[in-house]
Amino acid sequence: MNDHDRDQRLGDGTIAVRAGLPEPVKNEPTLPGPVFAAHFHLPGDVEGPYTYGRDTNPTWTLLEQAVGELEAPGQHVHTVVFASGMAAISAVLLSHARTGDTVVLPDDGYQALPLLREQLEAYGILVRTAPTGEDAQLEALDGARLLWIETPSNPGLDVCDVRRLADAAHAGGTLVAVDNTLATPLGQRPLELGADFSVASGTKGLTGHGDLLLGYVVCRDPELAARVRKWRKIVGAIPGPMEAWLAHRSLATIQLRTHRQWENALAVAEALAGHADVTGLRYPGLATDPSHKTAARQMRGFGSVVSFTLPDRGHAERFMAALRLVEDATSFGGVRSTAERRGRWGGDAVPEGFIRFSAGAEDTSDLVADVLRALVLAGDGS
Repeated sequence: MNDHDRDQRLGDGTIAVRAGLPEPVKNEPTLPGPVFAAHFHLPGDVEGPYTYGRDTNPTWTLLEQAVGELEAPGQHVHTVVFASGMAAISAVLLSHARTGDTVVLPDDGYQALPLLREQLEAYGILVRTAPTGEDAQLEALDGARLLWIETPSNPGLDVCDVRRLADAAHAGGTLVAVDNTLATPLGQRPLELGADFSVASGTKGLTGHGDLLLGYVVCRDPELAARVRKWRKIVGAIPGPMEAWLAHRSLATIQLRTHRQWENALAVAEALAGHADVTGLRYPGLATDPSHKTAARQMRGFGSVVSFTLPDRGHAERFMAALRLVEDATSFGGVRSTAERRGRWGGDAVPEGFIRFSAGAEDTSDLVADVLRALVLAGDGS
């Protein structure tokens, strides 16, 4: 049985615990430890995969293989890991767009995208924006070099039809990149939906423990990957070997983590639905969510993040203070539930009482009870 046939028959959990592992060697560890090396022995002519620590590292190689196996099981893809999600995002955009090109971004995506837009425009690149919902970016595609999709969007959790957008973009010669951070490779596989790049922050649900920064880019086309890899070499946005090793170790539990997180997120969303103090509830897994039909067609799991709005800033802050099992933190996708009043940062077009909630791996009944108790206490304090 070849590798393709084998992987096609294996489940996500099986792939996750085996992904990227080298062939077994007697008396050697299953997953070799991190390789801390700035340089490698290199006598004579330059040859072989490992020469200098900014170019390649054996620990990255195993992690890149593992991420590729999760993003596209049974297929040959090219993965490039980075020091952070923003490093990965920047690498795709800045290595493939040049002066005079047009790039299409979502206007409701991650709050660092406007900073990247400023940089693109400073390089003479035209940037168009449109909302994620209702596939609005279709109207901005004409003549574009690259379309950037974020679905579900962060923090509003709108969803667009990736295949529809990709087909339209490719018809006009436009490359397509999808930010897959909220979904993770187990929840959504952008390359299977027609995207040229699947990009994500591995800081979040991919690794799930809130103890490292990481990003990655996966694509099928070796030439596209080569440009991304060259960009990483030029700017030096490389992950440390320890971070790469920790990330690879963490991948083994991604199915266990994400399935519990999805279950918890849906339970929290269902508990919030209809609550008198809650408006603007969004979770793609809710049958009543505006994006549910589209999400159900292309997603295999709906993610860990729920968003909703409480009446005002004070109400939201009382809610946050009353939570006992949920950390007030700005990241998401971890095994410990987190939430925040998103408006405290500025940069997101959200109400003052907007909450971004990330469900962790706690017992579902405990987490839901904590959220409902906090809502009661927040309302009593108004």
